[in-house]
Amino acid sequence: MTQTAKFDPETLRSAMDGPVFGPDDAGYDRARTIWNGDIDRHPAVIAQCVSPDDVAAALAFGRDNALEISVRGGGHSYSGTSVGEDGLMINLSAMKGVAVDPEAGQALVGGGATMADMDAATQSYGLAVTGGVISDTGVGGLTLGGGMGWLTRMAGLAIDNLVSAQVVLADGRIVRASETENPELFWALRGGGGNFGVVTEFEYRLHPVGPEVHLGLFFWAAAEGTDALRLIREFIPTLPRRSGALIAAAMSAPPAPFVPEHYHFVPGYALIVAGFGSAEEHAAAVAPIRDALAPLFEFITPIPYAGLQQMLDTAAPRGMHGYEKALDLDDFSNEVIAVLTENAGQKTSPLSFMPIFPLNGAFSTVGEDDTAFGGARTAHYGCNITAMTPDAETLTLDRAWVRTTWEALRPLASNPAGYVNFMADADYDRVRESYGSTKYAKLARIKADYDPGNVFHRNANIKPG
Repeated sequence: MTQTAKFDPETLRSAMDGPVFGPDDAGYDRARTIWNGDIDRHPAVIAQCVSPDDVAAALAFGRDNALEISVRGGGHSYSGTSVGEDGLMINLSAMKGVAVDPEAGQALVGGGATMADMDAATQSYGLAVTGGVISDTGVGGLTLGGGMGWLTRMAGLAIDNLVSAQVVLADGRIVRASETENPELFWALRGGGGNFGVVTEFEYRLHPVGPEVHLGLFFWAAAEGTDALRLIREFIPTLPRRSGALIAAAMSAPPAPFVPEHYHFVPGYALIVAGFGSAEEHAAAVAPIRDALAPLFEFITPIPYAGLQQMLDTAAPRGMHGYEKALDLDDFSNEVIAVLTENAGQKTSPLSFMPIFPLNGAFSTVGEDDTAFGGARTAHYGCNITAMTPDAETLTLDRAWVRTTWEALRPLASNPAGYVNFMADADYDRVRESYGSTKYAKLARIKADYDPGNVFHRNANIKPG
């Protein structure tokens, strides 16, 4: 839908407590800009909401003026769905409060909060919940698609720890969704993305983590890629539950202080292992790595949990031009490893790489149909192929690299569509393939109940059915 009539933004200003920005207003560019520098869209009007009532007022204004709705939380997606051209953006970034109840082990988190906002509050009590690997990722978008991160093996996905959510529906009603209130909506929110309403508050179950955890980073040169990935394949299943891991294929060694200078930007493969127990437990867990295949360099250190969450921020700075595709792999077969190593050297930007998430442990203890998460709950790997470049010209080259690598891996994938949060191109067929026909049909039915007009369609869209 595009704008079909002129409107008076003063009508919206008078209905909201938060500010409203038009293209000529100071603050407009700041409010519309998102992480991906490749996305440069200009909404007709931006509602900077500070309450659920503001969101309801903005939705009513959008409905009355036939404006396409986009919803911005952290603004960190590659797809850029949170900002539309010539429509109404509902910007939640001011709604970022976090209230922690340490005795109950729970937190109430505003729909516009980032992981950094949440971690800062929960770590004051040595508590945390699963939440990505980049700290300025928005809590809302990450959670609604599933929410994987360092704690996935120990605590499951973010949606597995969601207790309830406050939601503003397309018709302006403000409701609570939980196991006992609007249970079908609650099921759909846990993996169905932003299809069902604007979530203005999340209630999470927290876990004791930190404030100090343990980090082990191991890096092998490109020539040792096959041996390194085969080692990683054998190593991941041996990890204790209270640990997390991330595999980085086609990674260029960062120019970080812990990397010897002569290895800066050297292409290769990395394994990052986070331990949430004692230093001794972490040391014992990672010892087999160097014994099996000596890395080019390694870095083992205690680190604040919040520091672990921020460790990869410099690898994905705001303003980068980004594109990604993903798929699920049951295993690191020799065929998969061959594709990864054959394609690794074809990228152009040193920031482009393939982050691969081991999904096992607590992730696999949740039933397949308990949530709307798209993808199997059996142990597998979520393989993301990421182009990240400083300019549009280089992105053109690495976008082609992403697509070529994805096409080569597709015949080996258990779910070629992959994780909905990793879809830069979320077309109908791919979204349906990610969820599977049965789960998609249930989501479509719930969508018809809560958003029959498909107001919330700027996402990995589920059409009302």
